[in-house]
Amino acid sequence: MSKMEMNRRSLLKHSAGVMALAIGGGTPFLSSRAAYAQAANLAKEQLRTIGLSVTVQERILDEFRKVSGVGQTSGTAATFPDAQTKILSGSKDYDCWEIIGERLPSIVMTNNVEPVPAASLMNWANIRETFTTPSDKWEPKQQIVGQIWADDAKTTLNMVPAVYNYDSIGYNPDVLSAEEANTWSAIFDPKWKGKSGLNTDPLIAFGQAIMAMNTLGLLNVKNPGNPSTAEIDEAAKFLVSKKKDGQFRALWGDFGELVNLMASGEMVVCDAWQPAVMAVKAQGKACKYAVPKEGYRGWAIGPSMIAGTPNKDAVIAYADYWLSGEPGITVSEQGYYSPSTNIQKVMAPDKYAFWYEGKPWVGAAERGIKEGDLRDGGSLAERAKNVAYWHQWPDEYDHLVQKWDEFLNA
Repeated sequence: MSKMEMNRRSLLKHSAGVMALAIGGGTPFLSSRAAYAQAANLAKEQLRTIGLSVTVQERILDEFRKVSGVGQTSGTAATFPDAQTKILSGSKDYDCWEIIGERLPSIVMTNNVEPVPAASLMNWANIRETFTTPSDKWEPKQQIVGQIWADDAKTTLNMVPAVYNYDSIGYNPDVLSAEEANTWSAIFDPKWKGKSGLNTDPLIAFGQAIMAMNTLGLLNVKNPGNPSTAEIDEAAKFLVSKKKDGQFRALWGDFGELVNLMASGEMVVCDAWQPAVMAVKAQGKACKYAVPKEGYRGWAIGPSMIAGTPNKDAVIAYADYWLSGEPGITVSEQGYYSPSTNIQKVMAPDKYAFWYEGKPWVGAAERGIKEGDLRDGGSLAERAKNVAYWHQWPDEYDHLVQKWDEFLNA
């Protein structure tokens, strides 16, 4: 029996059990509103989506409803493991899951996804090469372009990318120097005992622990996103020992929780989403985003159509809306990237220059960003060159989740 088949059976068997343990104007779309409404008759459909609050935002759903003519929209914010549990348990409450690329196998192996034809997306022509052309740095499945397509010919998508980024470490520059913070090992440094934080998603936490262990000379794992059973065991021992030593102030899973812990000073270093760092700065608190010497964690999130949905056209229209440019403004100004070059057509030039091109902030201060400030990490092109690995579904997924349960219970 293949490893993929074993994973598939395990997911089906334990979807409500093991999975739960992991919880802790002017764009092509907008100008085509009438065509969408007429061709798909979206007024008779609804869009029910689930995913992180990163993308499942009421203002984005409201605007999508207005420009598309879809009858109704609703969104549920949930962690990736929680959403996975709901969908694999047979929930019919959602039409799409705004999934992270690494978890796509969970719905592909269990036949819970219906591919979206790229030809049905009017804005697909402006997708960035990251999602169409593999880098020779990694094997295809080790990068996002090798994960989102349902066929080798690249005609149908299991996930339409909507947002992506290169994640790093958030830290308080009044406490840590840039030299101290610019490494994944900072999260596990005893110097910050009781004041560091770790994400509750096991696929994220293990990769970070492994990068830190590589730096500390404890492991030598080429691809932290796909460790072997022995490497998982060593990383689990490391994580458990750190937890028992009181290293972590919190295991966080919620954006608001992360912001509060950093803004209060309770956590001075942690793996973090860049928008959370920006939110802390907006409160007038010192916070920066590190440039890890090991490299960033690469990931992408986007809508996947849940098999059996009665609202297929609504899902396709929603995915296309994300590529139109407009919703990309919201997430870009939080610190993420749009996978579509349409963003440059709709975003204010000065803002695009700051968020995408690494140029100084121009104009009045906004959310903690002042005249002349630079985005931490530089331009999109600079950050894209410094990626340690892309998130992926590990071959030893079941073993990793078992070890994460042991860590949670330690």
